[in-house]
Amino acid sequence: MTNIEEGIKAAEEIGCPVLVHPSFVLGGRSMQIVAKEEHLRHYLKTAVEINKDKPVLVDQYICGKEVEIDAICDGKEVFVPGIMEPAERTGVYSGDSICVYPTFSISQKVKETILDYTEKLGICIGIVGLFNIQFIVDKEQNVFIIEVNPRSSRTVPCLSKATGYPLADIATKVILGKNLKAQGINEIYPKKKQRWYVKVPTFSFSKLNGMDTYLSPEMKSTGEAIGYDKKLHRAMYKAMIASGIRVQNYGTVIVTLADEDKEEALPLVSRFYDMGFNIEATSLTGEYLRQHGIRTRILGKPSEGSAEILNAIRAGYVSYVINTRAILSGIHYEDGAAIRNAATQNNITMLTSLDTVRVLLDVLEEVTIGVSAIDDE
Repeated sequence: MTNIEEGIKAAEEIGCPVLVHPSFVLGGRSMQIVAKEEHLRHYLKTAVEINKDKPVLVDQYICGKEVEIDAICDGKEVFVPGIMEPAERTGVYSGDSICVYPTFSISQKVKETILDYTEKLGICIGIVGLFNIQFIVDKEQNVFIIEVNPRSSRTVPCLSKATGYPLADIATKVILGKNLKAQGINEIYPKKKQRWYVKVPTFSFSKLNGMDTYLSPEMKSTGEAIGYDKKLHRAMYKAMIASGIRVQNYGTVIVTLADEDKEEALPLVSRFYDMGFNIEATSLTGEYLRQHGIRTRILGKPSEGSAEILNAIRAGYVSYVINTRAILSGIHYEDGAAIRNAATQNNITMLTSLDTVRVLLDVLEEVTIGVSAIDDE
């Protein structure tokens, strides 16, 4: 689209929420999920320049599981060394997600579809060398293509280490004329490894003053670390520690949730509570947790004329801050940005995706020694 009204019309036809972004984008720059017409108008007026030379794309937003592959095509054959699965759902830039090889939740049918699409696209496009494809798998197991990148991606080093295939070397030889079969590669997808490999992003928020830590379609990570183990959650633990995340199995969790996330977050907060964590929350979130049996200390926030929640974060006893932002309503409060900023400044692990919270809890439950009574027998 090349003007605001075209964008509004496109969103009406597709149905909100939509994903809006410039037609040429790297690292998710200026990408946003927009749920209402007034917010779309605001984005189109203020976030990007629109004209016939710089059109803006309005895409359907599909909430589902993202899957990513790096592959090599020699013009006739395709090689996919592995399929990687981000832990976070769509809406978080893939490079900012915790990513796992081999996949841990997608079906064999989905894998076969992904390999089929990859082979057809690589050959039909005429790629010779490395390429990357990002997919979405929805709740009905339908597979959609987000984008095809005819280049190397940032996951190539991780996948090379995980699978044992030096992708850059193989691709370079392909470009120079030595096809895949000549290099001893005779199948599209080799047998997956028996160990788990986990890539965890690293961020530099503490060095970038004022930058919002909320994970979104825009890239914010500045690097990554990898961990591996025979057990998935131990591999995740190693990668988290290597990336600089403070993984603590005690302390206090501060929770402030968008209304649309409260039901999904409840069992997650309950797991923290059952592990012995103290729970503190903002007023609406706190009342919801109390109503569902979780003992919660309620803290005042800046918009209520209180510095309680910010002072709690600065006090040094908080282990994690969970803060989610509304997508469907599109309402974003300044309190959230202030809370996230305070957590970053005080080196507290900040969690803005419930999928990341779920992964962290799995890790904590794996590495925490349980306490049990001695049997009488």
